[in-house]
Amino acid sequence: MMKGSVRKRGNRWYYFFDAAPINGKRQIIERAGGDTKAEALAALRKAISEYEKSGAVFNDTNISVQDYLEFWYDDYVLRNLKYNTHKNYRNILDKHIYPYIGGYRLKSIQPSTLQKVIDINFEKGLSKKTLAIIKTVLNGAFRRAVFPYQYIQQDPTRFISMPKFDERHKVTKEDLKIITVDEFKRLKDSVSPANPFYIPMMVAFYTGMRRGEVCGLKWSDINYEEQTITVNRIVIMNDEGYEEGTPKTQASYRTIGIGNDLVNALKQHRKRQLENKLFYGQHYIDNEYVCTKENGELVTPYSINWHVHKTRRDTGIEFNFHSFRHTHATLLLEGGAKIKAIQERLGHSKISTTMDTYSHLTKKTKKETVDLFENLMK
Repeated sequence: MMKGSVRKRGNRWYYFFDAAPINGKRQIIERAGGDTKAEALAALRKAISEYEKSGAVFNDTNISVQDYLEFWYDDYVLRNLKYNTHKNYRNILDKHIYPYIGGYRLKSIQPSTLQKVIDINFEKGLSKKTLAIIKTVLNGAFRRAVFPYQYIQQDPTRFISMPKFDERHKVTKEDLKIITVDEFKRLKDSVSPANPFYIPMMVAFYTGMRRGEVCGLKWSDINYEEQTITVNRIVIMNDEGYEEGTPKTQASYRTIGIGNDLVNALKQHRKRQLENKLFYGQHYIDNEYVCTKENGELVTPYSINWHVHKTRRDTGIEFNFHSFRHTHATLLLEGGAKIKAIQERLGHSKISTTMDTYSHLTKKTKKETVDLFENLMK
């Protein structure tokens, strides 16, 4: 007789048992068994009995789509994906998937029903990016329902498609809240170098780094001799405060060249840190982070947001922290930098992302290209 066991995950009980090995590798089948341990044990006995009788894939005919997706979320998403992705997927499940198909039986769900999830959310006016995440969640969850979980035999999401969006509206400078060089100078004048917001603002404007990357910057990532900054980590907020994480994609691990203005600002900031360390003594929070407050405490993404709102009120300049990244890229493009170099500097995994984001410069670039060719022919 095969053996298995049960365990509690969150508010539900799950059972699991060994299935026949594949290519010599152990295979474990795990399913939601009920709200109590007794229910899970009963479901385990039934599952093993049916598995041994058929020698085939066991299908729990009663499990709902919502129960399965909760199991997938606990077993796969929480174990393998990043904290920000956990929150993102949680929102997608609760707001954009469960209201439409949560009560369906997993075994009987049809491609047409899943397509309606996409279509209804499209009709509600959700963005292309959000719809793409919904599709990613469905694809990933139902693919694992086939293997390794073996709930169903075929993946119904193979047949769903994305609706066509009106691509005529291009991203503009106003959409990205891009600021001018004069506006940045006004921001610098309004924020003291001793202000915790000063160095994050300088780093973001002069490198195009993301907010989490700026917060995660450590002194070991800065090479004064080579004049470079290397992105090795990010700081993300969680329910208990903050934690270090890995950069957004593999392309986000990168080394960025920097100039004298930022190098000098960083050296002055390091000097202030050491002075503050002496002043605060044992009360100083000693760490290797670049972006810190006077007492050594890390400047988190949340505190950056607070400073952005305050600085916006003080100066009347309409911007957000991502404005520095967008402005950095725009100034480089307008100055004649190659799109591929900007892609690598920003840490975009695809050049199409860079081109789509800064499409407001496409017309200008095309005109300059025509003028260049015309001059060559003269």
